[in-house]
Amino acid sequence: MKKEKSRNSRRAMKAHQNKVTMIGITFVVCVLMVTLLVQGQKLNAKLSSNQQRTSELEQQIENENQRTEDISEMQEYMQSDEYLEKVAKDKLGLVKDGEIIFKESN
Repeated sequence: MKKEKSRNSRRAMKAHQNKVTMIGITFVVCVLMVTLLVQGQKLNAKLSSNQQRTSELEQQIENENQRTEDISEMQEYMQSDEYLEKVAKDKLGLVKDGEIIFKESN
């Protein structure tokens, strides 16, 4: 009878220990799941922010490419005879042979 009580008591103790272990494991798994969810949300927010930044930078690149194109066109124009004539007339007051300049009087 004493042996049987001792066995039952060991079994009960082992069963209790197994329950505590399972509860501990379940708790650890839950903590890990919550941690993964929080980190996932942070990564999604960061990804969204990076996508927005990428979009802004692509727009800036497009604007700078357009500006470069405009500068190239202006450079070509400034090397033309038309531009030289305009500057000579406007800034230096020069005229072509046979041209007459009319000025307004105040």
